[in-house]
Amino acid sequence: MHRRLEAPHSNRRDVQNLVKLSAYLWEYRGRVMIALGFLLAAKLATVAVPLVLKEIINTLDAESVQQQILTVAIGLVAAYGALRLASAAFKELRDSLFARVRYRAMHKLSSSVLAKLHGLSLAYHLERRTGSISSDLNRGTNSLSSIVNLLVFNIVPTIAEFLLVAAILFGGYGWQYTAVVATTVIIYVVFTLMFSGWRMQFRHEMNRLESQANGRAVDSLLNYETVKYFNNEPLEQGAYDGYLRDWSDAGVKSQVTMSTLNFGQTAIVTIGVTIIMMIAAKEVTTEVITLGDIVLINALMLQLFVPLNALGVVYRGLQYALADMDLIIKLLEKTPEIEDKPNAQPLAIKQAGLEFNDVHFSYLPERPILKGVSFSVQPGQKVAVVGPSGSGKSTLSRLLFRFYDVDSGSIKVDGVDVRDCTQSSLRAQLGVVPQDTVMFNESLRYNLQYANNDASFEDVKAAAKAANLDRFIEQLPGGYDTIVGERGLKLSGGEKQRVAIARVMLKSPPIIVFDEATSSLDTQTEKAILDGLNAAAERATSLVIAHRLSTVVDADKILVLEDGRIVEQGSHTELLAQDGLYSILWHMQQDSINESIDNHDSNQ
Repeated sequence: MHRRLEAPHSNRRDVQNLVKLSAYLWEYRGRVMIALGFLLAAKLATVAVPLVLKEIINTLDAESVQQQILTVAIGLVAAYGALRLASAAFKELRDSLFARVRYRAMHKLSSSVLAKLHGLSLAYHLERRTGSISSDLNRGTNSLSSIVNLLVFNIVPTIAEFLLVAAILFGGYGWQYTAVVATTVIIYVVFTLMFSGWRMQFRHEMNRLESQANGRAVDSLLNYETVKYFNNEPLEQGAYDGYLRDWSDAGVKSQVTMSTLNFGQTAIVTIGVTIIMMIAAKEVTTEVITLGDIVLINALMLQLFVPLNALGVVYRGLQYALADMDLIIKLLEKTPEIEDKPNAQPLAIKQAGLEFNDVHFSYLPERPILKGVSFSVQPGQKVAVVGPSGSGKSTLSRLLFRFYDVDSGSIKVDGVDVRDCTQSSLRAQLGVVPQDTVMFNESLRYNLQYANNDASFEDVKAAAKAANLDRFIEQLPGGYDTIVGERGLKLSGGEKQRVAIARVMLKSPPIIVFDEATSSLDTQTEKAILDGLNAAAERATSLVIAHRLSTVVDADKILVLEDGRIVEQGSHTELLAQDGLYSILWHMQQDSINESIDNHDSNQ
C-alpha cells in the first residue's frame, strides 16, 4: 500500500529558504555584484547582435554603390563578431568570479549542517537513520549549488533579456509585438508554475522513498553480522526492493507529467512566435518594416524563447533543488533538546564529587525510569550501581553526561548543578569506559589519541601499556597504524574494551564512569582487563555501573537499583549480610559461573 504523498511545501516557505540561503552568499556580495555586472554586459552584447545583423541585411539589400556596400558590410560583420566574442567573454568572466561564491557557500552550508548534527541531542540521534541523513545531506548541499546556478545563470539573465527585448520591440515596432510577447510569456509562466507545482508531489515522494531505501540499505550493512546470523538477506533485500519499486513508480509518474509539461510549454511558445512572424511578414509586404527588421525580430524571438523554453526545465530544477534544500533548512532549524543556559559558566573542578538529589526521569511520560534516586560519591571514592536489567543503571550515565536533563531533582558535580555549567566543560571533566566501544575506521593510534588530541605518541604508548594493550599492538603487522575497520569490527570485544580503558587513561579526567564495561566479555577476558579498570579507577572518582557483581566487590559503596529506586546500599560484605536483592543476584551469578566451569571441565 502506497504511503500518502507529501504535500508540496508552500511558495512562502521557498522564499523564506531563499532568504536564509542568501546569508551564505552575503559574505561575497562584492564579488556577486561584479559578476552580475558582467552578466548584464553579456546580455547587452547578446541583444545587440541582432541589431547589427539587421543593419547588415539592410545594407546588403540597399541599392547603393557596390564599394560602399562592401565597406559598410565588412564593418558591420566585424562589429557582429566583436559583440558575439564580448558576450562569450563576459559570460566566462561571470562564471569565474562566481565560482568562489558558489563553492565557499557550499563549504559553509556543509560545515553548518555537520555542526548542527553534532549539536543535536542524543534523543535525535537515537531516532535517526544514518543512511537517510547521509542522503539528505548530500542532496541538500548539492541543491545549494543548483539554486545558485539556476537563479544567477538562468532565471536572472532570462528576465533581463526579456526586458531588453520588450523595450526594443515596443520602442521600434509598436505595442502589437510587445503585447504578443508579454501575453505569451505570462501564459507560459502561469502554465509552468501551476502544472509544475502540482507534479512536485511525485518528486517529494521520490525523495522520501530514496531516503528510506538508503536508510534501510545502510542499516542492513551496519548490522551485517546480525543479518547473516538469522539468514535474513531475503528480508533486507525485499524491503529495499519494495522502497525502490515505489520509488520507480513515482519516477514514472514524474517523467510522464514532465513530458506533458514540456509539450504544453512548446505549444505556447510556438503559437506566440507564429503570431509575431505573421505580423512581421505582413508589415514587410506593406513596407512598414524592412527585410532587416524581420530578421531582427526573428533573431530576438529565438534569443528570448530558446532560454524561455528552457525555463521550464530550469523551474523544475529549481523546485527540485528547493525541495532538497528544505530538508536541510528544517534540520538547521531544529532546536537541541539540551542547550546551555545563557549564563552558563565553565566547570572547574576542585573536589571531584558527585551528587544525585531526588532524581526523577523518563524517556516517555508514561514510562518513568528513575523515581527519586539520591546518592553521593565522595572525591576519590569508587561507588558501584548494580541491579536487574531495565532498572535504570545506564540512564544515570546519560544524565551525568547531560545527554538528557532530569525531569526533577538535580545532579551536581563538585557542588555545581550540571545544568548551570557548559556542556563542553562538563564533558571535559568526565571520562567513560562504555559497554560498547565504538571506534572510527582509522588506525589504532588515531582511535587512542582521540581522547586527547594534544597527546604525544609516547603518551599514547604509555596509555596502551597501562591498559595491557601494548603487547597486542606489537603483534600486529601494522602496529599502531593498523586500521581497525568500521566501528572497530576487526577487534575483539576485549581488545576494544582495552582501547576504551587506554583512552580514559590518556584523557585522565577527575571523574570516570564505567558503564557496564565488562558485561559483554567472557569471564577469562573480564579478569584480564580488570587490572586496567582498577588502574584507571585509582586515579579518579569513579561511578561503576555493573551487571557482573564480581567486578565491584572492592567498591567503597554499592547501590542496588530496582525499578528506578535504590533499594539497598552498602559494601559487598554488608549487602550479602542483608540477604536481600543483592544477595540473590550474587548467588545467581555465582551459580551460573560454577555451572559454566563444571560444563567446561566435563567437556575436557
